[in-house]
Amino acid sequence: MKRRDELIVGATIVFTLLIVVTSAVWLSEMQLGAGGSVHVTRFRTVGGLGVGNPVVLRGVRVGRVKEIRITESDWVEADLHIYENTLLPAQPGVVAASASLFGEWQAGIINMAEPYSDPNVMNELAEAQAEGDDAWPGATLPDIGQLTAQGNRIATDIATVSSRIQAAFDSQTVHEVQRSIREFGQMADTLTRFTERQTAVFGEVSANIKHGSDAVTNAALNLEHALARLDSATAEGELDAIFNSIEGATAEMRSAVSSFLTLVRLAEENQASFVAVLVGADSVMTRMQNMTGTLGLLVGDSTLYVEATATIAELRALLTDIKANPRKYFKFSVF
Repeated sequence: MKRRDELIVGATIVFTLLIVVTSAVWLSEMQLGAGGSVHVTRFRTVGGLGVGNPVVLRGVRVGRVKEIRITESDWVEADLHIYENTLLPAQPGVVAASASLFGEWQAGIINMAEPYSDPNVMNELAEAQAEGDDAWPGATLPDIGQLTAQGNRIATDIATVSSRIQAAFDSQTVHEVQRSIREFGQMADTLTRFTERQTAVFGEVSANIKHGSDAVTNAALNLEHALARLDSATAEGELDAIFNSIEGATAEMRSAVSSFLTLVRLAEENQASFVAVLVGADSVMTRMQNMTGTLGLLVGDSTLYVEATATIAELRALLTDIKANPRKYFKFSVF
């Protein structure tokens, strides 16, 4: 009886252990046996990821972390055991992240061909992929503790800023803010009036520009009319007549210039005669000025003038006497 009870107790314990192990394996989704494949993943840091943590693909467990080590090139490599019959992406990458609030981590497989929402993760994946070889690139998301600490620091900074703002915004500050708002309103009114005035000025400028444009248009029309008249004059031969007249005048001018050049040439040929005449005239003038010679005496001596005057007076007296007494000088006889 006693031995039988021992056997029952032993069988119960063994059965219980089998149930516990089977439940643990089923809950952990662990694949028994040596099947599957191992892939190396390169990280700059793995955070809280450890050996035995699950490897998931789209939320489904497809393996576990088999080994983690630090390489000589200052990278962290993790060996991932992937179960059999797992359909992996064409360009696999791994993102280590916290799986729950209790510190559990997991390695999630992503497709590198699809863009990831976090740019920091994409930069880490690109940096790991740039190392080359067949290792999968990996990146790590901050865990809940880091996020909580960061949030705590942000909350502390916000509280500090709020306390400073509350200390700064006293009644005097409120009055100053109100005054600033009123001044801003006045400035806005001033800017509005200035804008209205400038709008009027721009209107005048636009009118002047339009007037100038009209003037330019009229000038262009006048030029077009002038060109049309010029074209018409050219067609009727008036320009040819003008050009012919200009050519005739040019020929006459050339003839006059030729005659003038001939006269100048003749003057050059008779230059000696002209010089001799001028020298003789200068000699005569010199003698007249020095009252030498006949002309000089005639010009410079007043005796001839006095005698000529007396002679003219006597001739006048003679003519008067002849008129008064013609018989005294003339005798007339008919028979």
